[in-house]
Amino acid sequence: MNELRGSCLCGGVRYTLTAPLSEIGLCHCQQCRKANGSAFAANAPIPETAFQLLAGAELLKAYESSPGKQRVFCGHCGSPVYSRNARKPGVLRLRIGLLDTPAGHSPDFHFMTAYRADWYAIRDNLPQHPEYPS
Repeated sequence: MNELRGSCLCGGVRYTLTAPLSEIGLCHCQQCRKANGSAFAANAPIPETAFQLLAGAELLKAYESSPGKQRVFCGHCGSPVYSRNARKPGVLRLRIGLLDTPAGHSPDFHFMTAYRADWYAIRDNLPQHPEYPS
């Protein structure tokens, strides 16, 4: 496996992953759109133990966007780093846009498409899930 590294916009938060990405999902829910300021968020579930913070622990801030779900971001530049959900202990949903190295994996599917931005048309052939895939 090639080492995957990432950092936030200001470079204060830096990390490495010790496991490859298994899947990448493009989430179109309103919360992800607002948190990322974009049409969707590119996320990959990773084992929490595979996320190794190299710098910036003091910069990380968490926001509970819904009961049991925390969105973790850089408190200096605002870059979203990952989210965690109490219903899925030990799993982080990493924001792929922060990778500094090639992901080595293409997106696998769109989800929460029932809530997609009306100004964005999905034009690829990836599977689409109106809600969260099971």
